[in-house]
Amino acid sequence: MASAAPGCATHTARIVDRSGAVVTDAITLLSVEWTRVLDDSSAAKVVIQPDGDCCERLGQVRSWRHDLHIFRDGRPVWEGPILLPVWKTGSVEITAVDVIGWLDRRVPHQDMRFTSTDLVDIAAWLIRDGFAPHDPGHEVQIVAPTKIRGDRAYQLDVGQTGDHLRALAETGLDFTTVGRRIVLLPEDHCARIGSLTDADLPSGLSISEDGAALATRVVLHGSQDSGVKGVAGGMDPYYGLLERAVEESSVLDEHSAAAGARSRLRASHPAPVFLDTSQETTISSEAAIDVESLVPGWCLDVTTTTTCRDIGQSLKIAGVKVTEDAAGESVRVQLVPSGV
Repeated sequence: MASAAPGCATHTARIVDRSGAVVTDAITLLSVEWTRVLDDSSAAKVVIQPDGDCCERLGQVRSWRHDLHIFRDGRPVWEGPILLPVWKTGSVEITAVDVIGWLDRRVPHQDMRFTSTDLVDIAAWLIRDGFAPHDPGHEVQIVAPTKIRGDRAYQLDVGQTGDHLRALAETGLDFTTVGRRIVLLPEDHCARIGSLTDADLPSGLSISEDGAALATRVVLHGSQDSGVKGVAGGMDPYYGLLERAVEESSVLDEHSAAAGARSRLRASHPAPVFLDTSQETTISSEAAIDVESLVPGWCLDVTTTTTCRDIGQSLKIAGVKVTEDAAGESVRVQLVPSGV
């Protein structure tokens, strides 16, 4: 079955118990929203109008015990533990987070030290250790090694596993979640999955340059005990000198510090340019885009001349937001420089 074009699909939802048993199907959905995010957890929200005995079953929904599953024209597109059920007269609102939300409620379960280890292997261990005592169901997909090898140390019961994963993403790793699958990939990954032109964005868009994020020289300090430091960049003939010093306490070796500094520099030089569809703008139903394949970390070729700032380059997907209500479906994306 072919994927429905942007703006042309209908969503359904289901509440599922940890055991796998279906608590209830959402027969009447008043609205639905689901997102995908790069290097963070994503969220989803549905508003259900209870029908028949659905109200009684929705009254049994509990946070962290039950999962929200969302389908787009019958295809699974999002799932994760329910974080906030709200019961109102005539409706029930369900807000959930993706599987990374579980790692935000887990800590390291043993002392571990890595020496000259690829960042994806460290990330895979963090995920595996986080779910070791109790796994609500997850998969890990490693797209490719980062080719950045470094030293890291983790202590039993110190820090949240999700935060440790985000710290790795500051030094050359990307991650995102699709359903129950946590995808690990190099920061410079830019496999292209489609293209967008002005015809695909008929209501316009917004292009912004983030001068606050611009840096021409980055100094990354590792843990205080190690005393390591990495430096990347310097005086720029166009921008001049803009320096940023950052701390990353998980970094224990010079190589990792240098790689982390280069990673930060790639993300901040030249000045990052963000392309965002506006709150009112959706991707045209004529766009040759498979909505299910819009995964953060992959790239779209974008060509636009409708603003005073022309764009013609590959941009990385940083976020996806799909909504449906009485007005229909809306598909929006946020795109950032690919760094390659």
